[in-house]
Amino acid sequence: MSTVDPEVRSGPLDAEGTPLADRRVPEPSSAGDDGPDTPRRASALWTVLGLLVVLALASVVNLLTDLVPAVTEGTGVGRIAKSVEFPVYAIALGFLGNAVLSLTGVRARMTAAFRTELFIKIGLVLLGATINFAVVVRAAGPAVLQAVALITIVFLFTWWFAGLLGIDDKLRALLATALSVCGVSAAVAAAGAVQAKKEQLAFTATLVIVFAVPSIFLLPWLAGVMGLSPAVTGAWIGGNIDTTAAVTAAGAMAGEQPLQIASIVKVTQNALLGVVAVLLTLFFAFRAAPAGAGSIPAGSVAAGSAPAGSSPAAPVAGRRSLGMLWGRFPKFVLGFLLASVIATVLAQSLPADVLEPRLDAAKELQTWALTLAFVSIGLEFNISSAKEAGWKPVVVFAAATVVNLLVGLGLALLLFRNFTF
Repeated sequence: MSTVDPEVRSGPLDAEGTPLADRRVPEPSSAGDDGPDTPRRASALWTVLGLLVVLALASVVNLLTDLVPAVTEGTGVGRIAKSVEFPVYAIALGFLGNAVLSLTGVRARMTAAFRTELFIKIGLVLLGATINFAVVVRAAGPAVLQAVALITIVFLFTWWFAGLLGIDDKLRALLATALSVCGVSAAVAAAGAVQAKKEQLAFTATLVIVFAVPSIFLLPWLAGVMGLSPAVTGAWIGGNIDTTAAVTAAGAMAGEQPLQIASIVKVTQNALLGVVAVLLTLFFAFRAAPAGAGSIPAGSVAAGSAPAGSSPAAPVAGRRSLGMLWGRFPKFVLGFLLASVIATVLAQSLPADVLEPRLDAAKELQTWALTLAFVSIGLEFNISSAKEAGWKPVVVFAAATVVNLLVGLGLALLLFRNFTF
């Protein structure tokens, strides 16, 4: 019996042995078929679901804030329940939601909805509407002095101690900037300035969150134990806790006046982020980068871009530095100041019965925005990332945090002990 060669019988075969004639040509996808837009639609759907989770948890927080003190009134825990502020419920429910979503395997798909930074910036701009600009002006002087001194001391200590432990220069820059300025946002800016690895940024961001969350509860309690004034309490909180969201949460727990000073001090530090980023860029470009390496951090002037002795490089470097300074400058600081100026002007020109309801509405929106931010803090936390940080960065972060606490307390007492609202 004769056999027929498969290629003769069926025609040419593809690499997998399938006759080319039998291969189906994909038809254009219809609206109901899977196409390139399907993953995008699925991602958008998960983001919407994540936002619904954040809103639902924030609604529960508002319910608990009013319900728990009312239910426990007259009982042994009534006084404690009355003193628990909304950030405690928000962060606790955020962690609970994190655990539930992680167990069900859907948390990673919803992370685009957990916008802590966005919510906190909205809340801080609205907070500006509740602060008389005269308070901002009076606090600006000591806030700037504290920010400059604290950033300098903490940055230099962290840089020195991390170098002592043999940590890579780029990771040293991320740790020092995050600790001395404003946490994750500062680490992101520093990572761009020094061209750090994504893994180094992830390590730093994880450490910021791990150390910031306990500080939300620890610093207001310590301030109460030491009997610090509202202004000193706010200055200590604002200068020491790394992330703006955690500063706002701790300030809210400490009271309205500490929250105002903490916010002013923190936005002052945030405003200096651009300066730190520019200095880091110049340092790594002209000193830390090996000669002839051919890799200059973004934003700096490439070596040899102009002939020796020519001057155009200097103006270009100046323009790029100014551009980076503006690019790194946190724009919400301007919103905070503008809202305070507008509210102060309106207070002088409108009757109280007209202005007060509008300020109350702004305060309500601010509380909602901050609640969404604090819930997102808990939802964003990733315990698996914390395990990858290694022991050396943890030791550096812990030691620098202690230095930050002690120096920050001394500066707050020195600069804000006579401050009055």
